[in-house]
Amino acid sequence: MNLSLAFEPLISWPLLGLVLAPLLLLALVGFWFRQRGAVFRFAALLALGAALLNPVLLDEEREALKSVVAVVVDRSQSQDIGERTKQTDEALAGLQQRLGRFKQFDVRVVEAGKSEAAEERTETRLFGALESAFRDVPPSRIGGAIMITDGEVHDAPGGTPDFNAPLHALITGNDQEKDRRIRFENAPRFGLVGKPLEMTYRVIGTNNEAGSVDVRVSVNGEQVSVEQATIGQAMPLQVTIPGAGRNIVELAIDPEPDELTDTNNRAIALIDGIRENLRVLLVSGEPHAGERTWRNLLKSDASVDLVHFTILRPPEKQDGTPINELSLIAFPTRELFVEKIKDFDLIIFDRYQHRDVLPILYYDYIAEYVEKGGALLIAAGPEYAGESSIARTPLMSALPAMPTGEVVDKAFYPRLTELGQRHPVTRGLDGSATEPPHWSRWFRTIGVENPEGEAVMKGADNRPLLLLDRKGEGRVGMFLSDQGWLWARGFEGGGPHVQLYRRIAHWLMKEPELEEERLTADGRGMMLEIRRQTMSDDPGPAQIITPSGKAMTVKLERAEPGVFLGSIETSEIGLYQVGNGDLKALAHVGPVNAPEFTDVVSTENRLKAPAEATGGGVRRLAQSSTLGNLTGGVTLPSVVPVRSSGAAAGNDWIGLRTTDDSVLKAVSRVPLFGGFLGLGLLLLALGSMWYREGR
Repeated sequence: MNLSLAFEPLISWPLLGLVLAPLLLLALVGFWFRQRGAVFRFAALLALGAALLNPVLLDEEREALKSVVAVVVDRSQSQDIGERTKQTDEALAGLQQRLGRFKQFDVRVVEAGKSEAAEERTETRLFGALESAFRDVPPSRIGGAIMITDGEVHDAPGGTPDFNAPLHALITGNDQEKDRRIRFENAPRFGLVGKPLEMTYRVIGTNNEAGSVDVRVSVNGEQVSVEQATIGQAMPLQVTIPGAGRNIVELAIDPEPDELTDTNNRAIALIDGIRENLRVLLVSGEPHAGERTWRNLLKSDASVDLVHFTILRPPEKQDGTPINELSLIAFPTRELFVEKIKDFDLIIFDRYQHRDVLPILYYDYIAEYVEKGGALLIAAGPEYAGESSIARTPLMSALPAMPTGEVVDKAFYPRLTELGQRHPVTRGLDGSATEPPHWSRWFRTIGVENPEGEAVMKGADNRPLLLLDRKGEGRVGMFLSDQGWLWARGFEGGGPHVQLYRRIAHWLMKEPELEEERLTADGRGMMLEIRRQTMSDDPGPAQIITPSGKAMTVKLERAEPGVFLGSIETSEIGLYQVGNGDLKALAHVGPVNAPEFTDVVSTENRLKAPAEATGGGVRRLAQSSTLGNLTGGVTLPSVVPVRSSGAAAGNDWIGLRTTDDSVLKAVSRVPLFGGFLGLGLLLLALGSMWYREGR
């Protein structure tokens, strides 16, 4: 029963004041002059005032509200170490049992660390989960919070949390844990291909561990060195980036006995390899309509350093002009093809024919350059079918096809072969999806016999038009037409000459994206995505090894000719090994070197400050203390309801505050000066005053 008195005036307060103020003044004057009947006049005034004020007795029926208590359970991956999951489950069950005895508590259990979002899996964000649990609760109803965690919380505030209630932390694990880990101190995001890259790393032990340890250094899955590192000190590291695009540098140390986990015994750095400017030597033969097509294309690429020579005056040309009056530059044959040939990434012969400009021995040097890893492109014109063809020199050993001597002058649409539809150089070429292709015609094809390598484009009468071949460690491409300039000039709408020529050049220079057989994998969020380029019809499933060593397979589905894709949702953060046939790839899922595994030793330090600031405390679940109640192998403190001003923690108990808030269910209303009772009292007071005044 909650009784209270309320007033419900019959007239407004200003009007009530105007009525009662003069009467009160008269009553007071009567008292001052001690007139007869002053007491009765004052009583009559009180009765009139009570009638006008209309006092009401209220009886409220209220229901007490419960205090809201949040139990935040850490389900992050670091909680899977050792007995922590078991301790967590037992502590949660024990707390629920204890809290269930108190009807004044509304218990909300929140699990954190199991979100699908990668950024939430890589960090333990318990205070974010706590804020969500109390989002719809007024501050006066917050009874407190209990966190069950290993203490590695990455969003812990430095001071008091945003709610005025006790915060308690129950720490899993034990205080004798040890763990050794490795991390990168300085790891650049980019590096030049083939150049040494400076990095630093550190091996960290627990309890100020000292000594040295062997560190295995791997680049893209292949071990390149073993370094000796001093524990606790920043160590220098120098690695060479092997190729363009994504490269994975991995450091690994052996686990020590009784170590918590070996997950953080590896550190990953993702480095994008960048090529220095590619050096291309372009040698043009007799001037022709498309002579500048290759030059303009290569000059427009900022990553290409072009050296271009055009043979305008061959040695056999004798016109009587004195040498000192010629403004032509002598062709530096020895410097280019003997001394500096290894410096070039690509050599292009554009309608070049043998005219004694190059000594015959130099063609042998070019063939050797290709055999040892160089790249050669032949843009063939009618000269290739003639008596002065470079196919009649020692360069023939590097060429993918020998000329028949036939030059076919016939209009045709360049088309992709069946192999060309799958080959990354020509796959998806703009305009190739229609019949006829959506580009202009060409009018000349050079006949060849016994072509080697892969014919990815065909010309008139299905003759080979573009050949791509491997010779030793190098590569050779051959365009069997000199009509590409028609696309560049926009004849009949032109064609994708820039796209095609650039792909050819990059394939010859071994760009990874244009490899026929290539396996790549990448992590996007918590998804592992796999891409397989192949010339086969079915590469089969991909085999995956997770960071924890589990094996699984993923089916690869055909996305387009020569490309198969697969994906799988993962639950682990770390380095995944992907294999298909003889190809292997590495992919890192989740943020690199995630904070979740940076330090996995359970600790009381991170939550001590915010807990003590709210009047709570931090204690371990696994301890030998006899205080408290033992439940399933963990020591749980007793739960005690406390008032807002009382202590909230002790040696063997934790306090949760109760609230005084309530909700109104019903109200009973009894007027005190209403009805016949009020009228009778008013008449009695007035009659008494009249009677006393009349005597």
